[in-house]
Amino acid sequence: MGRIIGLTGGIATGKSTAADYLGQHHGLPVLDADIYAREAVGMESPILAAIADRYGNQILLPDGSLNRAALGEIIFNDPAEKGWLEQQIHPYVRQRFAEAMAELDAPLVVHAIPLLFEADLTDQVGEIWVVICSADQQLQRLMARNQLSQAQAQARIASQMSLEEKAARADRVLDNSGDRLHLYRQIDAALEVKP
Repeated sequence: MGRIIGLTGGIATGKSTAADYLGQHHGLPVLDADIYAREAVGMESPILAAIADRYGNQILLPDGSLNRAALGEIIFNDPAEKGWLEQQIHPYVRQRFAEAMAELDAPLVVHAIPLLFEADLTDQVGEIWVVICSADQQLQRLMARNQLSQAQAQARIASQMSLEEKAARADRVLDNSGDRLHLYRQIDAALEVKP
C-alpha cells in the first residue's frame, strides 16, 4: 500500500470539507470513520443492544434506532460514559478500516478519522493532516451546524483533545480559518509534498 493520509481535526473545523475535496476533486478513495461508527450502532446491531441495556429504552427512537441527541447529552457530560461507548465502537471501526484496505489497491488513500488520536488509530496511517480553525470559529460553526447552545457546543469541544495538541502531533496542519479556496490550496500543496 502506498501513501495513507490520516485526516483529522476538531469537531466543526472543516474535516468533512477537506475530505470531500480530496475525494471529489482529486478522486482519492476516502474511508470515513464516521460512516463506520454509524454502522456500528445501526438497527439491531449488538452495539446498539448494549447501549440500550446500559441506558434503557429512552435512548432509542420510536422506530428502534439510536436517539443520538439523547446519547450525546450523556456522553458529552460524562467522560467515563464516553469512554465506555468508545470501547464498544472503536474496535468495530478499526475492523472496517482493515476490511476496506484489504479490498483497495490505490497509491494514495485518505482515512477521515475525527478521533484519530483519541481512538489510538495513528498506527493505521503514514502521515497525519490536522484541520484547524480559530476557537471562536469552531464554537460558532458547531452551534450553527448542530443547533446547539453555547454550553452544549463547549462540552462537545472540551470532550476532544485540544486543537493545539492535535496540531502539534500533525505532519501537516491545514488552516481553515479563511475561505474554502484557501483550504483547497493548502490541500493541493500538501498532496504535492512526499512525506
